[in-house]
Amino acid sequence: MWIAMAMMVSTRLWLGGAISPKRNLDLIQALADQIRRIALCRELLLAVDGLASYVKAFRRAFRTSFQERGAQGRAQLIAWPNIAIVQVVKQRQEKVLTVERRIVQGCEKMIMRLLRLSQNGGVINTAYIERLNATFRQRLAWLARRTRHLAQQSETLMAGMFIVGCMYTILAQGNFSRRNIGTMCDNHLSLRLKLSVGRRGYRWVQRTPAMATGLTDHRWSVAELFFFKVPPPRWKPPKRRGRPSKAIMELAIQWC
Repeated sequence: MWIAMAMMVSTRLWLGGAISPKRNLDLIQALADQIRRIALCRELLLAVDGLASYVKAFRRAFRTSFQERGAQGRAQLIAWPNIAIVQVVKQRQEKVLTVERRIVQGCEKMIMRLLRLSQNGGVINTAYIERLNATFRQRLAWLARRTRHLAQQSETLMAGMFIVGCMYTILAQGNFSRRNIGTMCDNHLSLRLKLSVGRRGYRWVQRTPAMATGLTDHRWSVAELFFFKVPPPRWKPPKRRGRPSKAIMELAIQWC
């Protein structure tokens, strides 16, 4: 099984993932569609590796159909102008590793500005998502190489991926405490803020990726995560021919 995941570099927020038995365009497209649903209409830098499916999938996801009023035929697909796509292509020949950084879409000036905002400068890289992949391999025994712990079904791997991803996001990276196992985790050290306390100096304010993004104002516990109630999707009456029944109309009025 192959796992494709994405993260927000500036806050270390895990954005989601997709699972497939093959590393093909369908897997990458499923991930790109997830990113498209939560993306805001602002400048965005997408850094991927050398697989060509990444570029094709993200170009498909970040475009909008447009058709003038009264025009006939197929609508025109327009790419988002503020989307930049970069690639990091690694090749090993005769024990020599070469790294090529490509700008696939977007201007160099915008890309360098987004790099300063997300990772305080540096070069185009995929080191952050590679480090996150290592964290998932450490916490999920199924993903370790040469392991005897196997996931019998893909749904099991999917559930484990989302549990680890959510715990990484709102409980932060770190090991469980020995005193209170399963209730609290350590904060993400790279996200802490220095708070001045006057003449006495300063102290560090610890944060999780969810706190840095603004999704929550405190560090969650494992129990709070698992007992959190997700609201169901908005109910829609089934499509039927003819006039809807009185019972369906009453349900529609209650849900509206």
